[in-house]
Amino acid sequence: MNKASRLFCPALITPKNAVVKQTEQLSRSQKLLTDLGLIKSGSNGTYQVMPIAQRSVDKLIDLVQSNMQLAGGQKISLPILTPTALWKKTGRLEGDISEFYMVRDRSGKQFLMSPTHEEAITAMLATTSPISYRQLPLRLYQIGPKFRDELKSRFGLMRAKEFLMKDMYSFDVSEETARESYSAVSEAYDRLFQQLEVPFVKVNAATGMMGGSLSHEYHYVSTVGEDSLMQCSSCGFAGNSEVLTTPEKCPSCQSSSLNEVRGVEIAHTFLLGDKYSKPLGATFLNTSGKPHPLIMGCYGIGITRVIAAALEVLSSEQELQWPKLIAPFDVCLIGPKQGSKEQLSAEVVENELLHSVGQLCGPQDLLHDDRKDLTIGKRLLEAKRLGHPLTIVVGGKAIQQDSPKLEVHFNRGEKLELDLSETLKLVAEHSRHKKDLLVGHFKEDGARKSQAIGHQL
Repeated sequence: MNKASRLFCPALITPKNAVVKQTEQLSRSQKLLTDLGLIKSGSNGTYQVMPIAQRSVDKLIDLVQSNMQLAGGQKISLPILTPTALWKKTGRLEGDISEFYMVRDRSGKQFLMSPTHEEAITAMLATTSPISYRQLPLRLYQIGPKFRDELKSRFGLMRAKEFLMKDMYSFDVSEETARESYSAVSEAYDRLFQQLEVPFVKVNAATGMMGGSLSHEYHYVSTVGEDSLMQCSSCGFAGNSEVLTTPEKCPSCQSSSLNEVRGVEIAHTFLLGDKYSKPLGATFLNTSGKPHPLIMGCYGIGITRVIAAALEVLSSEQELQWPKLIAPFDVCLIGPKQGSKEQLSAEVVENELLHSVGQLCGPQDLLHDDRKDLTIGKRLLEAKRLGHPLTIVVGGKAIQQDSPKLEVHFNRGEKLELDLSETLKLVAEHSRHKKDLLVGHFKEDGARKSQAIGHQL
């Protein structure tokens, strides 16, 4: 069980009547996460993640990893530093590299602080002993920091210079089997974003500097998004404006309900072919024992960006709201104030709840706000702002002789007064819903389905 009195949560305190100079445009999620002490700015475009937010990061990592493993992924770790010589071989160093960090070691050798790892992982396979077609497909992934020297870093974790990313790379014997890998990983992405229960759109995308023949983007629709999308208000279809020339009618339902919206890109998939394997000499031995270039795909998810963008979509101006599966805590329990007349009797109920709720949701997902020197009202206000899915208050009504009641507050603003058994039933239902999401039992809600353009591979 976690105690609020022990949590390191350095909330931003602005002195009364202080004039705060705004140096950049803030997004809703950035302001809330910073004000509540969940992240701190390290320098321009970099952020320190505090314990409460780190819990959400760790939960999302676990969720991503379970889906990657279901898609046949094997986890690896690659160095952050990639020799620029590899990027010269693939021709990518000749493009626009203004966003990349370059460093040199003491002998003068130049490295990239990797924004992505296509060259690094392909070179790794090129220097591996001959790979047989029997070993393929290979689907290798990692989760780690990436770096981009953003010209305009803004909106906190959504557009930072250092960010956490999951990147997977697939290796196949042919274009046909590469498309099978692409389909398997895409299905895992669809499942992941359905589990998060944040409305998303999936669109055909330009391949850009990554290259290849096929690409899809996943977006959360938000006014702070940097990508322009065309979305149909009738059927939910969406397309990236870079790919979709503005039509008069929706390509999916033929209605005239297309509107321009902004999207935050949270994931991207590419079918790369031999763009990297050929110049770097990454081959496999085919059925005749002859070397042939590996056929590749790559698949990225912005871990920290997903969290920030999801909060941007779900939260209000004053209160965070988390996707259920990655909320830092499931339940916050607030007990009576120190010295109140109901304290001793209410603490009996509080202790019973600590035991029972901890068994239902797991002690690691229960936060006990044990700061009893603070009023219930102050602790409840903070709990609402932090966005706990359920907050249970053990106050004066909990010791009423005729009908003892607990206050249960939801992160959407609803409040119920329930007896002990009803409260525990509600916690059990919440835990059951989380388990359903984890095994893939989704509501057939149109708002939560992906809307895809050209989804056929």
